[in-house]
Amino acid sequence: MSAAPAITVDTDRSRLDVALIHRFLAGSYWAQGIPRAVVEAAIEGSLCFGLYEGDRQIGFARLVTDRATFAYLADVFVVEERRGRGLANVLMDAVMAHPDVQGLRRWLLATRDAHRLYAQYGFRPLAAPDRFMERHDPDVYRR
Repeated sequence: MSAAPAITVDTDRSRLDVALIHRFLAGSYWAQGIPRAVVEAAIEGSLCFGLYEGDRQIGFARLVTDRATFAYLADVFVVEERRGRGLANVLMDAVMAHPDVQGLRRWLLATRDAHRLYAQYGFRPLAAPDRFMERHDPDVYRR
């Protein structure tokens, strides 16, 4: 009997399966219909984490960060058929441990349904929501 492929996380952009990432994000509630060119640009401008089972990508996370004071965590996912095995924690452990984002003053994210996952990493509801504003265009990918 052969051993199961190793689970790894790395930030090597050349390993990313952009087709998989685009397909997942285009069907997600937060980026439905996102064009591939936008996904490619987002990857280019971010610190990206691929979650792999052997050579096959099974998850992704992206940090928009200046690597000094701030990070916005986005596009975190594990493919449906690999969920329920603690792999989101493996991915988040790698994100939070990355040497380029230690000592940041503020991290932000938006989620509809993964509050319990992110709470394990210190994320909480905004302490002062009156200090934050947003400019949100939810239909941008439909135009």
